Parts: sequence; structure tokens; C-alpha cells
Amino acid sequence: MSDRDRGLHFPHRLDTQRPAQVGLIVLQSDESIEPDLHRLLPPDLELLVSRIPSGAEVTPDTLAAMEGYMTASAALFPGGARLSAVGYGCTSGTAQIGAAAVAARIRKGIHVPQVTEPVSALIAACAEMGLRRLALLSPYSAPVSDRLRAVLAEEGIETPTFGSFMIEEEARVVRIAPGSIFDAGQRLVAESSTPVDALFLSCTNLRTLPVIEALEAATGLPVLASNTVLAWHLARLAGTRAQGPGRLFRAGGAARAAE
Repeated sequence: MSDRDRGLHFPHRLDTQRPAQVGLIVLQSDESIEPDLHRLLPPDLELLVSRIPSGAEVTPDTLAAMEGYMTASAALFPGGARLSAVGYGCTSGTAQIGAAAVAARIRKGIHVPQVTEPVSALIAACAEMGLRRLALLSPYSAPVSDRLRAVLAEEGIETPTFGSFMIEEEARVVRIAPGSIFDAGQRLVAESSTPVDALFLSCTNLRTLPVIEALEAATGLPVLASNTVLAWHLARLAGTRAQGPGRLFRAGGAARAAE
């Protein structure tokens, strides 16, 4: 075979500069978090995504089962990537498994300096904004939500007001209309018998971005959601700032709630 038959051989250069990168482990059943984080993270922060098997129904057992797949999911990130942080995209899963266990499992699969998830991100956001009492809106049943409330209580964050859509099927959670989320959140705050500092919309699969600004206007309170706190925290760990709806993203999320 002649050199001409082998085709042309071109020289090339390798870029010495690369964008900042973060990783995200997304539940198999989640349709919301990936587009949300692409919207919330700054354009100069590259988002790489892996998926993790997850149950069609959300129960304490199906949430706990994800721990066994976490290391393999983390190992699927490109070997040549230099991730500043990896986020695990499940609020209730983190509460069930434990933030420390999540971080340990991920670090077995990939060398990364920082690991976060919606629970640690929420705790960090509450500390930043001076929030101690949350009205909590969840799509899930009481056994799932109760574990999250207990974990937050251990960190000094009370959830005296709680409401739920009482759904177990993830395929239904993602179809909850934003208008229903708005109505439930507004009513939850209005009917709270205890003053609260903010409203938290729990679950990365809920389509919360369209209603956050309207809920803040209606309730007069900061409104946090699983995807907004996770994006905010991931960007912060990567040394940059996310942008999105709500008070969390204004002035770097530094504005404190009224005492």
C-alpha cells in the first residue's frame, strides 16, 4: 500500500488551556436537573454528566440502593477531565444515604477535591442567607420526607411547616405542573402556624425554576429549590458564580434574611 493510499497525515497542536469543569451524577429517572443546571451554571463552567440507576418509585429502600451504584457512576466521568467538584443530584437520596457516605463513594470512583449534593448545598445556602426555619414542600411520602427533615434538624435547620404532593412515582413527579407547585408553595407559607424564614422546594426532578420569582413575590420570602442550591454550591466550589431566579443568586447569595 502506497503512502497516498494510507491517507494524509496532518500535524496538530494540543490546547494548554481548558475550561473549569464540574461533574453531575443524575438519577436515571430525572428529567429536570440536567437542563436546569445548564441554565443556572455560568457559560465558562463546563458541566459533565453521568447517570446512576434509580428506582421508578421513590421509597427509603430504592433511595438507599443507589449507594451501591455511586462509585461506578463516578468512574464514568472522562479520565482526562479535571473536575473541580462533583454533585450528586438527589435530595432525598442524600438524606437516606448520608452526605459523608455519598462523598466517600464518589471519591472511590474519581479523584475530585470537592463533592456536594442538594442537602449540603441547602445547609450552605441557609448559612449564607441566615435561614433557620424553612417551610418544606416535597413531592414524596412522609417516610421519605421525614428523613430529610431529621437530617436538617441535626444541622440546626427547622422545618416546622411541611407539605407534600404524596407521590412515589418519579414519572409523575416531573409532570407536576409549575402552577401546582406555585399554588402549593404559596398556601404552605400562608397557612403556616409558625413564622418561617424561607420556602424550600425539595426534589431535583420538580420543575421549580419557572415559579421561584413569583413565589418570592407572593410570599415575601426567599425561595430555594434543590436545583438552585446545588448549582449555587457547585459554582462556588469551582470558584465562580451561578445565575438564576431568586434571592440566592443576587449579590452572590449574600443577602441575609430579616432577623
